[in-house]
Amino acid sequence: MISSTEYGSHSWELLVTVDHQHEEVQKEFVLRVTGDLHIGGVMLKLVERIKIPQDWSDYALWWEQKKCWLLKTHWTLDKCGVQADAKLFFTTQHKMLRLRLPNMKTVRLKVSFSSVVFKAVSDICKILNIRRSEELSLLKQSEDALKKKKKKDKNSKEPVTEDILNLCDSPVSSGLSGSPGLYSKTMTPTYDPISGTPASSTITWFSDSPLTEQNCSILALSHPNCSPETLAEMYQPRTLADKAKLNAGWLDSSRSLMEQGILEDDQLLLRFKYYTFFDLNPKYDAVRINQIYEQARWAILLEEIDCTEEEMLIFAALQAYHVSKLSLSSEAQDFTCESEVDEVEAALSNLEVTLEGGNTSNILEDITDIPKLADNLRLVRPRKLSLKAIKPYWFVFKDTSVSYFKNKESAQGEPIEKLNLKGCEVVPDVNVAAKKFGIKLLIPVADGMNEVYLRCENENQYARWMAACVLASKGKTMADSSYHPEVHKILSFLKMKNWTMSPQAVSDPESIDMKPECFVSLRYTKKYKPKQLAARILEAHQNVSQMTLVEAKLRFIQAWQSLPEFGLSYYIVRFKGSKKDDVLGVSYNRLIRIDIATGDPITTWRFSNMKQWNVNWEIRQVAIEFDQNVFIAFTCLSADCKIIHEYIGGYIFLSTRSKDQNETLDEDLFHKLTGGQE
Repeated sequence: MISSTEYGSHSWELLVTVDHQHEEVQKEFVLRVTGDLHIGGVMLKLVERIKIPQDWSDYALWWEQKKCWLLKTHWTLDKCGVQADAKLFFTTQHKMLRLRLPNMKTVRLKVSFSSVVFKAVSDICKILNIRRSEELSLLKQSEDALKKKKKKDKNSKEPVTEDILNLCDSPVSSGLSGSPGLYSKTMTPTYDPISGTPASSTITWFSDSPLTEQNCSILALSHPNCSPETLAEMYQPRTLADKAKLNAGWLDSSRSLMEQGILEDDQLLLRFKYYTFFDLNPKYDAVRINQIYEQARWAILLEEIDCTEEEMLIFAALQAYHVSKLSLSSEAQDFTCESEVDEVEAALSNLEVTLEGGNTSNILEDITDIPKLADNLRLVRPRKLSLKAIKPYWFVFKDTSVSYFKNKESAQGEPIEKLNLKGCEVVPDVNVAAKKFGIKLLIPVADGMNEVYLRCENENQYARWMAACVLASKGKTMADSSYHPEVHKILSFLKMKNWTMSPQAVSDPESIDMKPECFVSLRYTKKYKPKQLAARILEAHQNVSQMTLVEAKLRFIQAWQSLPEFGLSYYIVRFKGSKKDDVLGVSYNRLIRIDIATGDPITTWRFSNMKQWNVNWEIRQVAIEFDQNVFIAFTCLSADCKIIHEYIGGYIFLSTRSKDQNETLDEDLFHKLTGGQE
């Protein structure tokens, strides 16, 4: 037996502050403890001292100096490293958080501040009924955006009252586990694939969920656009450096909110971080499809991604269509028919293939021989000191290479040049109105990128060659099952662009209740008068007027995916051995080194050619090894290198998903690929 004097010599006093709402009860307690007392014992002693009868199950100890939770209750104070100088807080693990969704609506809900962000986002998505939570993450608003908001609030004569959707009564957000059957095939909430509203069989699901039918409509349906004045007050990136700032605030998925300095009732942005939208289905994904659509819409309106005038009008037409369609949403539920549902599912199937998310049911013709293309095209090579040289040649596309000959008769001999397209950048150079169908190829060479343009005669020829080039850049041939859907997708996008003036449709733009300046970025509201914009949007609208509401959103998403800059997240970096800064673009399948001054791509590296990557945490340097003994290393200047490391690992993790996984994720694998060893 140990005597009381000996026990006293080994014990010491530990100060714990309790976060509770009872004003009459003290908040600071001094406990006498020993180093071999486990964390659970400390909590038990504390609750006995507080003497307030309440549920303490959501409380845990937070170590302020070390910025960490003491969640392993069986660990002793010695093992945790807690000594007499430690300041511990006994506080709730679930706290209120405001989230700005992609549709710019703010929701307020309880979130775990002690779980890693990856798990917290998963819980948030269960509340909001968004499947595939691994595609989303939490983002802190950029400093420039916050400055612009403060300036707007300062200039505003009336106090700004934000419309917040309160979801704090959720079973998940209260610290309890959500319904285990939430994502099962039988209990997943279903939606009308035409209008996106909850199907009648689903209404009962909302009875015990914070996401009532009304709240669900706020998240699953689009709402009228903001005014040009409001748009002008929002932060818009002007340069690549500005775009890099937007991506600096991603939270670390392997650490908790509290560990990253997030406080109760702070506001964060919930965004799709990874641009690989897997297994989209209108029956289950009305909220998810709408939020992807909204993220795309705002990226285009705020010019976070560049597009041509022709493309901007298509986006505007699809948005304008949404507004007019929403006013008829009650009728929209009455004309569901099988053929339309099939069209939406076909569009989704093509969408998945575009993102390498799955196989389609298209029956390929004969794949015993790899198909090839052979046709007359014009070759354009930019020259620095003279005009572009444009010459017709006979082109043959086979495997992942393009060869060209003087004419068809000489195709049996040696080609003038053979271009290997594996790993190249493929950029559309199209103006349908001007009958211009060009393909810009940026082919990696030892000292940068070799720029080549191919000019096609018509839409069909362009679609076949463009699809072949896109697949070849990924190392795939035309025998791949995604070739025909890719051709179909390109043709459908060209068809949307190909409109003609219809006097009946646009004779009186004022008769249509539409504010055209709400549907385009500020650049075009300055360039055209409202009447001119309205007429041009209505011209483009003729090609999309027959689409259902959900299909229009999917078309918008597909058009967004067709933009050359789609899916690129930018960071300012300094490559090892370089004396100047560059921009690094991170996409779902490649890294691109970009000249910060001109915006031109310098080199592309594909993830499929990557052998390994690691981070030197002492000097914050990312090092990557590719095939053929290619090594690159860089330090990140616009953000923590952990963000880029997580991006690379995250995209590789998402490429391992398959539909037969029954929607369960290997969270340990995600943390192995993205966590790092700091």
